Amino acid sequence: MIKKVLTWLGIAFLIFFIAFNPNSAAQVFSSLGSTIGDIAQGFGTFFTNLVA
Repeated sequence: MIKKVLTWLGIAFLIFFIAFNPNSAAQVFSSLGSTIGDIAQGFGTFFTNLVA
Protein backbone atom coordinates (compact mmCIF):
# COMPACT_ATOMS: atom_id res chain seq x y z
CA MET A 1 0.00 0.00 0.00
CA ILE A 2 2.79 2.43 0.93
CA LYS A 3 4.68 1.58 -2.27
CA LYS A 4 1.61 2.43 -4.33
CA VAL A 5 1.12 5.77 -2.56
CA LEU A 6 4.78 6.70 -2.96
CA THR A 7 4.66 5.79 -6.65
CA TRP A 8 1.65 8.04 -7.24
CA LEU A 9 3.25 10.86 -5.25
CA GLY A 10 6.39 10.53 -7.37
CA ILE A 11 4.36 10.68 -10.58
CA ALA A 12 2.42 13.70 -9.30
CA PHE A 13 5.67 15.48 -8.39
CA LEU A 14 7.12 14.71 -11.82
CA ILE A 15 4.06 16.17 -13.56
CA PHE A 16 4.15 19.23 -11.27
CA PHE A 17 7.88 19.74 -11.91
CA ILE A 18 7.46 19.52 -15.69
CA ALA A 19 4.38 21.76 -15.71
CA PHE A 20 5.80 24.59 -13.61
CA ASN A 21 9.52 24.39 -14.48
CA PRO A 22 9.72 23.10 -18.06
CA ASN A 23 13.18 24.55 -18.74
CA SER A 24 14.68 23.04 -15.59
CA ALA A 25 12.94 19.73 -16.27
CA ALA A 26 14.38 19.64 -19.78
CA GLN A 27 17.88 20.29 -18.43
CA VAL A 28 17.52 17.52 -15.84
CA PHE A 29 16.33 14.97 -18.41
CA SER A 30 19.03 16.04 -20.86
CA SER A 31 21.65 15.57 -18.18
CA LEU A 32 20.28 12.14 -17.27
CA GLY A 33 20.26 11.09 -20.92
CA SER A 34 23.83 12.27 -21.36
CA THR A 35 24.93 10.39 -18.25
CA ILE A 36 23.25 7.18 -19.40
CA GLY A 37 24.91 7.58 -22.80
CA ASP A 38 28.32 8.04 -21.18
CA ILE A 39 27.82 4.92 -19.06
CA ALA A 40 26.80 2.87 -22.11
CA GLN A 41 29.83 4.12 -24.02
CA GLY A 42 32.06 3.18 -21.09
CA PHE A 43 30.66 -0.36 -21.00
CA GLY A 44 31.11 -0.63 -24.76
CA THR A 45 34.73 0.46 -24.53
CA PHE A 46 35.36 -1.95 -21.65
CA PHE A 47 33.98 -4.96 -23.51
CA THR A 48 35.77 -3.96 -26.71
CA ASN A 49 39.08 -3.81 -24.86
CA LEU A 50 38.28 -7.03 -23.02
CA VAL A 51 37.77 -8.98 -26.24
CA ALA A 52 40.60 -7.38 -28.24
